[in-house]
Amino acid sequence: MRYSDTDRIYDELLLTRVQAGDRRAGERLAARWHPRLMRTAYRLLRDQEQARVAVQEAWIGICKGWHGLRNPSRFPAWAYRILHNKCADHIRTNQREREISGVEIEATTSAQGEDKVSVDQAFRQLSGEHRIAATLYFSEGLTLAEIAEVTSVPLGTAKSTIFHARKQLQKALTENTGIEGE
Repeated sequence: MRYSDTDRIYDELLLTRVQAGDRRAGERLAARWHPRLMRTAYRLLRDQEQARVAVQEAWIGICKGWHGLRNPSRFPAWAYRILHNKCADHIRTNQREREISGVEIEATTSAQGEDKVSVDQAFRQLSGEHRIAATLYFSEGLTLAEIAEVTSVPLGTAKSTIFHARKQLQKALTENTGIEGE
């Protein structure tokens, strides 16, 4: 589900109301954003429980900081940035644990249908930076400028990352499905 202009405006209104002290607006904003953040965290971490924990940690940061967010239109990039940092913490912890134990942890997916398996497999083949950019662009509908902000890179780098991620995804999907890309 792409993030439409109407969704953006509604979320800005909710955040403005939260900043004015409306607790119900905060609950509504959280209800609208929780599935998005879970989807993104799962794509990055490839583990449902770790994704749940990362999103919970992200919400703590979001709720602590949303009163200080001066421009409500920056909420999507700001929220994903917090989530990105929490997921990066989990990835670093997982890497340290694998190095210490010498055991490679196998990621599992709960895919439904052959197409989902192919897309999940294609995303798993992306590097971390390509995976986050592709998830935010293709799944969550963030703009290139917002992706640049979330990942702390220049706009040109974000464009290049999306370009290369798209090419890698097309190649992987072609290999997985045997269907030629456009």
